[in-house]
Order: sequence, then structure tokens, then C-alpha cells
Amino acid sequence: MDKHLTQAPASGEVIKPRSAGAVVFRRSEQGAWLLVLRAFGHWDFPKGLVEDGESELITARREVWEETGLGEIKFALGEDYRETLPYAGGKIARYYLAETEVEKITLPVSLELGRPEHDEWRWVSLDEADDLLPPRLAVVLEWVRAALGG
Repeated sequence: MDKHLTQAPASGEVIKPRSAGAVVFRRSEQGAWLLVLRAFGHWDFPKGLVEDGESELITARREVWEETGLGEIKFALGEDYRETLPYAGGKIARYYLAETEVEKITLPVSLELGRPEHDEWRWVSLDEADDLLPPRLAVVLEWVRAALGG
């Protein structure tokens, strides 16, 4: 069996690969700004597959570091999170809320790819995020909006 597939105990259904990441935000006088990344023409928050023996929260921290170079993040709501509805073959992504004070991002070069994993990054308002991000992230954005009071 694939290392990312596990058997659900009660129903016998196969659970698809799980991703974890973070909605990284920074505060300004104009309000909260969310960090979004673009790859293959699609915008998303930093995220990636949970590795064997790794918790989702550790994955989120690792993926933020690998994809943005941000090491100084604070999980604003601790271990609280929101998950997407299943997408792309049943995958579910879990997102935590992470705060940074860093404004300038440099996309690190992936050793595996020889280039950054993403083509572009932006700080966007919650309203701009609604327009840029795919519908599967709507529940996550609602949660972020409520948490940040926006």
C-alpha cells in the first residue's frame, strides 16, 4: 500500500493523501494581509504532503519554511485548524493560521527541482484572496476572516 494511504478503522474506506500547511498573515495599519503562492497557474497557501511520522502541525511549519523561507512564524490559534473538502482525487488539506512580521519573501530554491516550487508570491487582502483562491479554500477563508475579525 502507498505510504500516504491508510485504512479508515470504522468504514474500511481508504483515506487519500493528506496535506498540511498554513495561512500566513501579517498585520498592518490597513488590516491583515495573507501570503499566497502561485504554481502552475493556481494560487494557494503554503502546504505539502504529511510525511511518515510527522504531525500536520510540523508539516505546516516545514512547508512554510521550504516554500517561503519563513522560519519565524507564530501559530496564532495554536493547534486550531480548518480542512478543505476533498479535492483532487479525495485529498484533504489542513491549514493552520500563522503570523509573521516579515514583509519581503524570497522563494527558496528547491534542491529537488533546482528552482523555487512556486512562480510568484503576493500579500493580499481577505477580499483579494476570495477572488484569487480556488473554491475548495472558501471554508478556510471564512475561518480566517472570523479569526482575524475581518
